[in-house]
Amino acid sequence: MKTLLNIICGKKVKYSILLLFLLSLYIFISTFSYVNAVSRDISNSVFRLHVIANSDTKEDQDLKLKVRNNVLSYMNTICKDSKTKQEAIELANKHQEEFKQIALNTIYENGYDYSVNVCIGNFSFPTKTYGDISLPSGYYDALRIEIGQAKGQNWWCVMFPPLCFVDVSSGIVPEESKEAIKSNLTDEEFTLISNQDNPEISFKFKLIEFFQKNHLLTAKN
Repeated sequence: MKTLLNIICGKKVKYSILLLFLLSLYIFISTFSYVNAVSRDISNSVFRLHVIANSDTKEDQDLKLKVRNNVLSYMNTICKDSKTKQEAIELANKHQEEFKQIALNTIYENGYDYSVNVCIGNFSFPTKTYGDISLPSGYYDALRIEIGQAKGQNWWCVMFPPLCFVDVSSGIVPEESKEAIKSNLTDEEFTLISNQDNPEISFKFKLIEFFQKNHLLTAKN
C-alpha cells in the first residue's frame, strides 16, 4: 500500500512539474510573440538619424553637433511634408550625396579634414526619449553619418515623424508628429511609448527592453 502511494505521489509530482513547465513555456511564448510584434511595429513606424563623432574629445563632439544641426536643417527642407516613413527614406536616399557634402562642408569650415561616410540601413539603437515619447531599444531604419574614425559618442534623433526639428535641445514633440506615429500603431502600442506613468505600461515597456538587451527578439526590418 505504501509503495502504491509513493507511486501515485510520484506521478502527481511529475505531472505538476510538467504542467508548470508547460505553463511557463506558454507564458514565455505569449510574451515573446507580443513583445516581438510590438517592437516590430514601433520600429517600422519611424526613420531615425544617427551621427557618430570622430572621437570623444570636446572638439570632435562639438563638431558632431554642428554637423547634426546642418543635416537636420537640410532634412527639414526636403522632407518636412513627408506623409509616410517610406517617402522620407526615399528622399533621404535620393539626397544621400547632398547629406555627405553638407557634413564635409561643415567639417572643412571648422578647420578639420575628416572623411565622412553616409549610409542608410537598419541599425541597433538604445532606448531614447523625445519629450513625452519614448522609443524602446531595438533595430531601426536610419540615416547614419560617420565622421572620421567614428569612434566617438553617438547622437540620435527621429527624422520621420519629425521628432527633433522643432526644438533639438529639448526634443519637444509636435502633435502632428505624434499623430503620424499613432497612425502606424495600435492604440496600445502608442500608449506604450507615450504613457510611461502607467505602471502596467511601464512594465510592458521594460519587457521589450529586457528581450532586446538579451537578444531574444527576432524583429528586424
